[in-house]
Amino acid sequence: MSDSPLQIGSYKFNSRLIVGTGKYPSPEIMVKAHEASGSELVTVAVARVNLDPSRREKTLLDHIDRQKFTILPNTAGAYSVEEAVRIAHMARAARLGNLLKLEVLGDPKTLLPDVVALLEATKILVKEEFIVLPYTNDDPIVAKKLEEAGAACVMPLAAPIGSGRGIQNRLNIRFIREAVSCPVIVDAGVGTASDAAICMELGVDGVLMNTAIACADDPVLMAEAMREAVSAGRKAYLAGRIPMKDYGSASSPQERFAPQV
Repeated sequence: MSDSPLQIGSYKFNSRLIVGTGKYPSPEIMVKAHEASGSELVTVAVARVNLDPSRREKTLLDHIDRQKFTILPNTAGAYSVEEAVRIAHMARAARLGNLLKLEVLGDPKTLLPDVVALLEATKILVKEEFIVLPYTNDDPIVAKKLEEAGAACVMPLAAPIGSGRGIQNRLNIRFIREAVSCPVIVDAGVGTASDAAICMELGVDGVLMNTAIACADDPVLMAEAMREAVSAGRKAYLAGRIPMKDYGSASSPQERFAPQV
């Protein structure tokens, strides 16, 4: 099967890996990791960046080459509809574009989404012509409701944010992929390259990660590994895996070589 670019709203991307900007040891390492990842879409927590145009110090935004990367502002840190909408407006005022990763958290310990508030915020921001990418639980029913509310894609978690536990419920991710027609991008919980490959093998359209790269012993090398894992997982999905069997099946069956009578 041939592949096509990842399309989110009116945007198209050749890379299916989305990376973050937090937790890196230094801005210089972040820049190198972004380059190694091959990503074209970089998420930034708007509420944690000084957007004052008169500022003198550099921020994360100043270290991102806007000719190479599209900025994906996110509403990280929002715990209510009002906070999420306010942060979205901040991003728009700062001319960061109309793409928006929407987070509305419900619990500071687990950082799991408040899906009721998330759905409400999605409806509001879609009406305001944002291209909304909501971070949600791995719930196919909620995913469908978000799509119906106008979300450009759905972003179910693999595991809690920053946990590195990898995908915890493959079945629900498959159910989500079957429930919606918009792109599905796994967001949160990836720990290493094999996690990213597994996500892509399930048929999702992309993977977003930050901690797994930024907090690795060698972030640049891990970014390269994630790039290759996402690519390999996508190719494996398109190629179509063999069915699982209970018993062995000879890889060189002898009946093919039986003598002709």
